[in-house]
Amino acid sequence: MGSPDHDLILVGGGLASSLIAWRLAIDRPEVRVAVVEREGRLGGKHTWSFFDGDVSDEDRAWLAPATPHRWPDGYEVYFPGLSRVLQTPYNSLTSARLHEAVAPLLGDRLIRGDAVAVSPDAVTLSDQTVLRAAGVIDARGPAPTPHLDLGWQVFVGRTVRLTEPHGLTRPTIMDATVGQGDAYRFVYLLPFDERTVLVEDTYYADGPDLDRALLGRRIDAYIRSRGWSVEAVVDEEQGVLPIALDGDVDAFWAEGPAVGRAGLAGALFHPTTGYSLPDAVAVARLVARASDLSSAGLRMLLETHSKALWADRAYYRLLDRMLFRAAVPGERWKVLRRFYGLPEPLVRRFYAGTSTALDKVRILAGKPPVPVGRALRQLRETGRGRAA
Repeated sequence: MGSPDHDLILVGGGLASSLIAWRLAIDRPEVRVAVVEREGRLGGKHTWSFFDGDVSDEDRAWLAPATPHRWPDGYEVYFPGLSRVLQTPYNSLTSARLHEAVAPLLGDRLIRGDAVAVSPDAVTLSDQTVLRAAGVIDARGPAPTPHLDLGWQVFVGRTVRLTEPHGLTRPTIMDATVGQGDAYRFVYLLPFDERTVLVEDTYYADGPDLDRALLGRRIDAYIRSRGWSVEAVVDEEQGVLPIALDGDVDAFWAEGPAVGRAGLAGALFHPTTGYSLPDAVAVARLVARASDLSSAGLRMLLETHSKALWADRAYYRLLDRMLFRAAVPGERWKVLRRFYGLPEPLVRRFYAGTSTALDKVRILAGKPPVPVGRALRQLRETGRGRAA
């Protein structure tokens, strides 16, 4: 059969694969890494954001070439009866800058193609090209599974250039003063310069359906409500991200081919916020340090890492069940409003996934903003996925 074409093939060219390839190029340039991406361009069309506390200073410096936006003065949240500025600096990495940083390191090892079959030693493309490697990681995003019980974060984001300055000095992480309906809805704002802003309409919804036209109309209405006038639409993105409520992680990992999985395909995301960049950074470091880059070695490494995080994050899934199963849909915003009234260090640790035992007690203490009986029913995790 001959020697393999590559040492490692990363299937899917999203954030997780890009950061693994980038880190290996820095730390172990002798490793022959290929990325297979359907569109032939890394990162798709996305903006990934993170707080300073989510990653180390060293990793923030590493990511700087792909992170054109940073707000050192923190961010704002708005709810009925609560407006607050939090001081933690905020950063946004863009797919365009990610591609510019990583694609030159890959050269012709960024392979445009649709992977139709993945095995521990080969990836087959839709044109029947077979790429061989000693190691394979599947990072193509979340696939339907009966083994995880999920809610969904559904959004459309539109970057617009306005005719006049918008007046924003910080990101607005949540403006939940908008109409709610049958999901927790908020608008997310990133001011890129004095006249350019990303306006994102976001829902914590029970299902993964995304009505792009409806969300687009709501973005238009929100822009009008701020008194802004649009000179040009710069870009638009959309997303459907999983929010973990419950599940059988062992059965989840037993699905599919015996290869490592990264990103959303490996359940590597914050269960409540859906933020995936901190986990992608950690996995890139983990792979770059691995002594065994075979598929078997990577599978053991990444499965063990994913399961350890799953066990460690049970508390966040409990909070998600409170939000999705105990709260009345139109009043889910009350859960978030109460959370954002808590001390800022607690909020910062929550986003970083490092909540202390005292934090966990504090978040649940007092009169719950959900019906008590419904809340009590969510206290025990079943370890089962969604109903068949």
